[in-house]
Amino acid sequence: MTDLAISTRGLRKTYRTRRGKRVVAVQGLDLDVPVGGVHGFLGPNGSGKTTSIRMLLGLIRADAGAMALFGRPVPEHLPEVVSRVGAIVESPKFFPAFTGRKNLELLADAIGAPRGRVGEVLDETSLGERGKDRFKTYSLGMKQRLAIAATLLKEPDLLIFDEPTNGLDPAGIREIRETMRALGEQGRTVLVSSHILAEVEQVADTVSIIGHGRLLASGPVAEVIGGTGKSTVKLAIGNQEAATAVLTQGGLTVRAEGNYLFVDGAEDPADITRRLAQRELYVAELIPVRADLESVFLELTADEGLAADETTTGGKL
Repeated sequence: MTDLAISTRGLRKTYRTRRGKRVVAVQGLDLDVPVGGVHGFLGPNGSGKTTSIRMLLGLIRADAGAMALFGRPVPEHLPEVVSRVGAIVESPKFFPAFTGRKNLELLADAIGAPRGRVGEVLDETSLGERGKDRFKTYSLGMKQRLAIAATLLKEPDLLIFDEPTNGLDPAGIREIRETMRALGEQGRTVLVSSHILAEVEQVADTVSIIGHGRLLASGPVAEVIGGTGKSTVKLAIGNQEAATAVLTQGGLTVRAEGNYLFVDGAEDPADITRRLAQRELYVAELIPVRADLESVFLELTADEGLAADETTTGGKL
């Protein structure tokens, strides 16, 4: 039994534009998604995330490379594992005038799933009390949870969600986050692509970050966050100019933001206070700044020629 739900090696996909120009969407992607838990799949706009997902699902053909789901090469063996996979890649279509339950019952009949599963998946996605309401009365968050419920009808081991919180308000985002977390805790594997990095950090066990179709970092979230080898300290001091000169001479990087200095590169925050005190400069406030997934993401993608607003807000990734 493989310990990987998804594995790709050297995955490549190119497109030709209307003007005949060849564009590389995915170039040599090596991706490993462990079995069980939530795996965040992050990348700036145009980094190849959606293309990679569509190749895994057999929706488009790869130009080169190898892919496997639960150890079975795809797309050639996709029929053997497709029943273990549920995915939301595009907005699902439901009948607006039908209730949520009726929509799921029709879908269950179409895919050969027992109708008894309908009540179970409604409860799993916290829609049990709203199953009798018409789909058109649902909020965006409820509609997305119904889509997740639909993917659960065949009891998949792997769930793939492409931008599941797009367009949702904070309450809707929280509902989806809690649903994904619960699915991961049940032992299912959840692959989620999202541009809302703070949400991914709260829900994901492991993460992969890609840029221009190639892997930049991968592993447990805590290891990826801690893997930059950099520490930042926020400090308040009366004479910012003198403090900046002292710390810069000591090989540290200093930037001023309002009433604070942010210092990068110190192995121990105490070293900062010691250097300043030696020059009779005394710190009023000193706070170690914990790295987060967004800061690591921006650092890793800085060399990709992409602006920060492309990585953290809006758009399909």
